[in-house]
Amino acid sequence: MIFISPDKDLREVPASVLAYIGDAVFELHVRQDVAARYFSKSGALHKRVISHVRAKAQADAARVLLSELSDAENDIFRRGKNSNPGSMAKNCSPVDYKYATGLEAVIGYLYLSGDHERLDVLLVRILEVQTLIDKGEIHVHGSKETQGIQGGRETDRE
Repeated sequence: MIFISPDKDLREVPASVLAYIGDAVFELHVRQDVAARYFSKSGALHKRVISHVRAKAQADAARVLLSELSDAENDIFRRGKNSNPGSMAKNCSPVDYKYATGLEAVIGYLYLSGDHERLDVLLVRILEVQTLIDKGEIHVHGSKETQGIQGGRETDRE
């Protein structure tokens, strides 16, 4: 059930609301994925989920996936990234938190717009990219240690 009216222009929905919805959608997707892959106690499952939903992991995935976003998705990402959050995460840099918020805003936008096919593709790609980063097969630039992303396409100083 969607509580935001389907005839509402999603460009009018605050980026923080899109990110709030996106956070929940992403966590549910990760929980379903982890539960389907691993038969374990809830505490062990929770640890696996946290490794994907923490802001740093989302920010790293966002940096890699930016070039795969449509123009509309990039606009939503920028709105989310540049929004003024009510709080900051305790365990990541402010820049990583903003990138994670941007990605969550895109997820929320896709969910609320009903574009579930694109949403599914993006959610699967995020987990794929996070796995490759964890394995060291993709190196992400742009976290608090460095500036920019692969190919120098974007920097954290925007």
